[in-house]
Amino acid sequence: MPKRTVFQTCARSLALALPGLCLAATLSAQTPACVPPTGQKLTIFHAGSVSAAFKPLEEALTCQTGIQVTDKFGSSVGMARQCVAETPVCDLYASADYRDIDLFLKPSGLADFTIVFAKGRMVLAYSAKDIAEKKLAIVDPKSGPFDPPNSIPKASADWYKILTSPGVVIGGGVPFMDPGAYRTYLIFQLAQEYYKEPLLYDKLMGHLTFPGPDHYVGALGKLYDFQLTYEHGARAAAKKDPDYRYVDLPAEINLSDPALNAYYAKNAVVVLPGLETPGSVQTVPVRAASVAWGITLLKAAPDRENAIKFLQMLLGPAGTASLNANGPTPVSPASVTPADFHKLPASLRPLVKSSGK
Repeated sequence: MPKRTVFQTCARSLALALPGLCLAATLSAQTPACVPPTGQKLTIFHAGSVSAAFKPLEEALTCQTGIQVTDKFGSSVGMARQCVAETPVCDLYASADYRDIDLFLKPSGLADFTIVFAKGRMVLAYSAKDIAEKKLAIVDPKSGPFDPPNSIPKASADWYKILTSPGVVIGGGVPFMDPGAYRTYLIFQLAQEYYKEPLLYDKLMGHLTFPGPDHYVGALGKLYDFQLTYEHGARAAAKKDPDYRYVDLPAEINLSDPALNAYYAKNAVVVLPGLETPGSVQTVPVRAASVAWGITLLKAAPDRENAIKFLQMLLGPAGTASLNANGPTPVSPASVTPADFHKLPASLRPLVKSSGK
């Protein structure tokens, strides 16, 4: 069987996501094929919402170095619990909410720093056929056409009344496991504050259902009518299914604006169980904040140097390209707090900016 060239491997694994990386690999390659597999390993636990962006980077790392990557993904908080419970622990942990690192891993002495590498927002998704049949006018008639990412219609002024009308069902998840799920709770609280509607949070919660993982995919428009989800995930779903649509909510509600973090935090909070590890607290309050993804290197990482190589790729041009192609939106350069900056490996410091989040 003929060996694949570096260009062919890039074309297969990265497609159009990382053209700069493929070109660089082609021009600088000293051999016509990927590096043979080695005994070097790397274990990454991450939110499912960055799977599409991480996969081509992991494949490129293996091609270039021979490092064998173990990739596990799922609900961010659940992934944190699994990551630290395994022996040995994982090397890298990436969460859909960077504060999961700050609130769970750091206080337990498991990590030293948080790198914010991507950002996004929550949108309200629905089935075009479903709302047409049920005559649910969820789209602001003054909005432009549905043409993401160029044009995303706004929700109608009374969207929250539609979601709490008889028979309407909102799809959700388990908040103790997943930021996407607990952000739904936070958005319900922010909606009550924004619209000054008494008991709106309770009313919205009364329409929330948990279809479970076995029934989650393809359930929109069948098991439930609406779902709050990440915009980049909704955009990908809409590309595959013309019936899949979504609308934008006000910035005071959709967790999109870092400038509103003080407002978000003041008006919405959820309380989650701790990690149940030595040194961890029993419960953790998580206040609302703008949507942002974070990654960290575990202090006990068995393959520390390999993890740093992946972080260099993620925080460099290749990572930016993959995030731009697959979502969520890259934070470029990635951000760390001044206190965390000095705890970073020296090779990563040129790739980030030191600032408050």
